[in-house]
Amino acid sequence: MVKGSAARDRRATSSALHPFFAAPSPSAVRLAARYREVPLLLWILILAPLVVFAVLRLGSLAAYRRLAWLQERIVERFGSRFDPGNEAPATGFGETPLVTLHQVLDEARLADLREAAERIVAVERSWIPGHKQGGTVAYAALHELAPECIAVYRAPALLALCARLAGAPVVRTPLHDQSSCSLLVYERPGDHIGWHRDLDFYAGRHFTMLLPLINGGREPSAPSSAQLEVRDAGGARAIPTPPGTLVVFEGAKVLHRVTPLGVGERRVVLSMTFTTDARCSSLQGALRRCKDVAFFGARALWS
Repeated sequence: MVKGSAARDRRATSSALHPFFAAPSPSAVRLAARYREVPLLLWILILAPLVVFAVLRLGSLAAYRRLAWLQERIVERFGSRFDPGNEAPATGFGETPLVTLHQVLDEARLADLREAAERIVAVERSWIPGHKQGGTVAYAALHELAPECIAVYRAPALLALCARLAGAPVVRTPLHDQSSCSLLVYERPGDHIGWHRDLDFYAGRHFTMLLPLINGGREPSAPSSAQLEVRDAGGARAIPTPPGTLVVFEGAKVLHRVTPLGVGERRVVLSMTFTTDARCSSLQGALRRCKDVAFFGARALWS
């Protein structure tokens, strides 16, 4: 009896000191049995999307490391591709946060950028009923297809110009933001985008620079029907955008649109974005990805 009592005491002491080895509670037993009853196929359906997303996300991170390396090689090869010269304003925005600068590129550099844009055969088409249709070439794709455009975006003079207009230091938006530097391609009749303000997905103010590279109508010397229009206190007005013009504006504060393209016309614009603070919350990052789906397809979700 003494021997059996001592054994029971040792087991009780062991259970108290090592609760991991203690007998499971009835509720834990029932929960484990319930999980065992879940069909294997259901587990696969639950876990497979998570695994696929993780693999794609890891792949995109590796791709962005490569793009960062490639971007430095592009800068070494092309150098600064932008010099506003005397066109750069000495002060910031006026009442409407929009400034237009004319002939910010010499003919040779503009011709290089136009040729780079013409090299691109396939663009990503998007269509939002009642709001927009058109083509885009994403930031990541431009590194391979039109590195000359990346060199413009990386020009220190462009960054300094934006900071001067903003009245605050600015940085380029991140490499994983496919809208940071992209080509907006209007090439089919009816291509347009309706009235909107740009969404700001960053902690700081957000600025857009538009540099038209091609803007051709049916007549050789005529511009296309796709006009940039803004609406302010004075009503709607068109902003002339011949090739080589630079339009800088704070998109969240400027209501703007592009009118429909006509038959036999073509308009290609280099779009570049900057911010005073590139930090963003998880929610802002998720919303940005959802927005980018409309321009760059489903792959934007894991960018």
